[in-house]
Amino acid sequence: MSQIIVVIAGLLVIGFIAWWFFGKHAVATVEAQVEDQTQTVDVKVLGGYSPERVVLKQGVPAVLNFTREDPSSCLDRVVFPDFGINQPLPKGETEAIKIDTSKPGEYTWACGMDMFHGQLVIE
Repeated sequence: MSQIIVVIAGLLVIGFIAWWFFGKHAVATVEAQVEDQTQTVDVKVLGGYSPERVVLKQGVPAVLNFTREDPSSCLDRVVFPDFGINQPLPKGETEAIKIDTSKPGEYTWACGMDMFHGQLVIE
């Protein structure tokens, strides 16, 4: 009987791990508002990125303001490979990153270790 309980518990743990790493989770999305010919979005860096998904309008200058509150060295940089951006994020400071919105599409950003990700959509 105890072997059955151990097997069931093991399967539940495996299922939870698979859901945690591979399951679809709700993603916080923000659509930038244009103000004074510029669109700005604030991104909080604490255990990941919030919001994780940012939608920008094509052709309008954009700035993403990253504020890192997380002490982890993993999140001390943000990398936008498609834009050639690899920017340090000092803890407790806001770093403004200008984004080229001339080409529509879906782009990603990540921490320096490529463990935490975000998505940038230009429409």
